[in-house]
Amino acid sequence: MNTSRTLSGADLHGGHIYGCSLTHRTSRQLTSQLSWQELTADMYLHFIAFAALLSPVTIEAALYSDPAQLPKGKAYDYIVIGSGPGGSPIAARLSEDPSVNVLIIEAGPTGFNYTNIEVPGIVPYLQPTSPFDWNYTMVPQPGLNDRSFPFSRGKVLGGCTAINWMFWVRCAQDDYDGFARVSGDDGWSWKSMLPLWNKIERLVPPLDHHNTSGEINPSIHGKNGAINISVHNAPYPTDDPVVRAAQEVGGDFRLMEDYNSGDPLGLAWFQGSIGNGIRNDAATAYLAPALSRKNLDILIKTQVTKLVQTGFQDDKPVIRGVTFAQSRTAPAFALNATKEVILAAGAFNTPQLLLLSGIGPASDLSLLGVPTIIDHPNVGQNLTDQPLVPLHYGAAQKQDDVYTNLARNATFFHESLDEWETERRGIFTNAANNHLGFFRIPANDSVFEGQPDPSAGPTAPHLEFIPVPGTFSFLGPTPLAGYYTLFAVVLLTPTSRGSVTLLSTDPFTQPVINPNFLDTAFDIAALRHGIRAAHNFSRAHAWDGFLTGRAMSWALVDVEVDADVDEFTRESAITIWHPTGTAAMARCGTPAEVGGVVDPDLRVKGVEGLRVVDASVFPFVPAGHPQAVIYAFAERAAELIKSGHRACS
Repeated sequence: MNTSRTLSGADLHGGHIYGCSLTHRTSRQLTSQLSWQELTADMYLHFIAFAALLSPVTIEAALYSDPAQLPKGKAYDYIVIGSGPGGSPIAARLSEDPSVNVLIIEAGPTGFNYTNIEVPGIVPYLQPTSPFDWNYTMVPQPGLNDRSFPFSRGKVLGGCTAINWMFWVRCAQDDYDGFARVSGDDGWSWKSMLPLWNKIERLVPPLDHHNTSGEINPSIHGKNGAINISVHNAPYPTDDPVVRAAQEVGGDFRLMEDYNSGDPLGLAWFQGSIGNGIRNDAATAYLAPALSRKNLDILIKTQVTKLVQTGFQDDKPVIRGVTFAQSRTAPAFALNATKEVILAAGAFNTPQLLLLSGIGPASDLSLLGVPTIIDHPNVGQNLTDQPLVPLHYGAAQKQDDVYTNLARNATFFHESLDEWETERRGIFTNAANNHLGFFRIPANDSVFEGQPDPSAGPTAPHLEFIPVPGTFSFLGPTPLAGYYTLFAVVLLTPTSRGSVTLLSTDPFTQPVINPNFLDTAFDIAALRHGIRAAHNFSRAHAWDGFLTGRAMSWALVDVEVDADVDEFTRESAITIWHPTGTAAMARCGTPAEVGGVVDPDLRVKGVEGLRVVDASVFPFVPAGHPQAVIYAFAERAAELIKSGHRACS
């Protein structure tokens, strides 16, 4: 089939797209029939998410939205499950060899050319509970006073990279050296991984052409890689006071040039996976350039339901089969890979699939009647996530609160989106913030009493500071009055551990997600330290006339009383949506009962033909935002696969 026609959203979600030329229409055209008197800003933001599902796209590809349309009899060397920062790079790199056939299966729709994914400034309204989300919910958390809330994961081509906040953070050199130490493979060290950034990054200048001297060090970044990255494209009202406060306060908040040097400690300008004012996700960066390859097929809106044993090799079970369907009532399909199944479904879906397939704790599987292929006690365990505490301060001037204004004022939102669409400039070319700060807790602090330092080393921060010009609806209802500046404090090195377990053998039933937030004395004490540090930053004279003082529930807290700060933390903390560790990497020969689900090559231990490439393999959460780290793991995994490398016998 090699025809050219215009398809509607209904066509896109119901059939096979191959070699088709599809047109693009923005969501603003879809909302034009509603009057601004009838459409509030909040309604508009939610409508954009819905309208995006109907918006046609422009592609030339072997892209299928119905598994029945896959080529009959075609043999795939590799079947990749998931299209996020693990799956898309793997599929793209493996398909560089024209003799290798690759199939990537994604549970969500395509996100190509959807306005609400492309526009960086709309990011606060993509998470959680958008149409591109798995819409998971965690169980009530004792450490958060039994609160429960949505846990966002991307269900769209590109995975979480299509809906995340676009933070581009390589993390600390000690994180990578820690991965090397835990795995026993020096190939995961900072020094060994450093050349990969030339394949991953493509540094592009900001759209406003401002002088970036002191904001980024171009010499350490890739120029011709897959992912567009840049510093901010437009100023925010908070930029000047943040910089002046950093100069005034110094210490943990000292200004530094580039947090991606391997030593991120200090406060620096934000770097994002944004190019020319447009989000750059895994699908647009890796899959879109590969769509003309006849040996790469992409199946969307289809969920893998089970991994299937296809035989034995040297007394090890061989897992090279998959079953998949579009819903629990839809027809089921099955395929076998000739070489490998590569699981890149993320820290929730990866353990769920392993467990459904009989790879996990035998005692738990037997309770659900799942036959055990291999007893892996640590599948789904070691779940680690980074809690975030929002600190609200009053903004003296209405115009200094960008995001509350966007939520309340439909005209302002419309004008900002129009500026993005017609001129590629303005606040919507930015992510939600222009600065990041990373700092450590002093070694002699009482927080470490009876507790070893959980960080990977002296370059790895314990805490993150994120200043934002406004507040967001997912932190609670948008206030009816007042204007705000948000300081977010994130615990990057939590010691609490949770789990992902099965509720049912139905693959379309959500797993039980328990991050177990703030379960340790260290975690609550470390956040207390970070909250006080952020508050001290707010008291710098640079904020005089900008901030009016603490606001909302934060205003009621006695900052000097530990119990008050701790209770505020338990009532206010949310997730920053960085789950990791549920299929963790360990050394060769490490017994399954001791730890480790995958070996240093990311092969699932005890089986043949199955590999995991996503954040679930991290033995500990890297001290920053994991997006860039997953890309790096995927690039190295592709090299290991191509070379046939085997760290373990």
